[in-house]
Amino acid sequence: QISVMESGGGSVQAGGSLRLSCVVSGLTNGNYYMGWFRQAPGKEREGVASINNYDKTSYADPVKGRFTVSRDNAQMYLEMRNLKPEDTAMYYCAADVGYWRAPPLSASDYIYWGQGTQVTVSS
Repeated sequence: QISVMESGGGSVQAGGSLRLSCVVSGLTNGNYYMGWFRQAPGKEREGVASINNYDKTSYADPVKGRFTVSRDNAQMYLEMRNLKPEDTAMYYCAADVGYWRAPPLSASDYIYWGQGTQVTVSS
């Protein structure tokens, strides 16, 4: 059985930092990609950052230069710096099997999802 679990959310003031973690278990095929998504109340889920198993990354424009995604086998991390109130959302980790040279930021390209971890940034 495949499971995805996030941790590390919390509340910070604008300009602060947080580190999210995600662990995937049950994927015996090592060729899979992972991604971070977020969803704010009343908004659609959007891709934030993604990484393939060759450490190739993709970032959404709003987070470029502030967020860094990394991976250590089945664990993925999201370092978030200079957080802004508009970063407030539920953050989700996702994974799927296969290879993308540029890992995708579309939710429809992922099958396995975590339950989410809340990030709140106050001004």
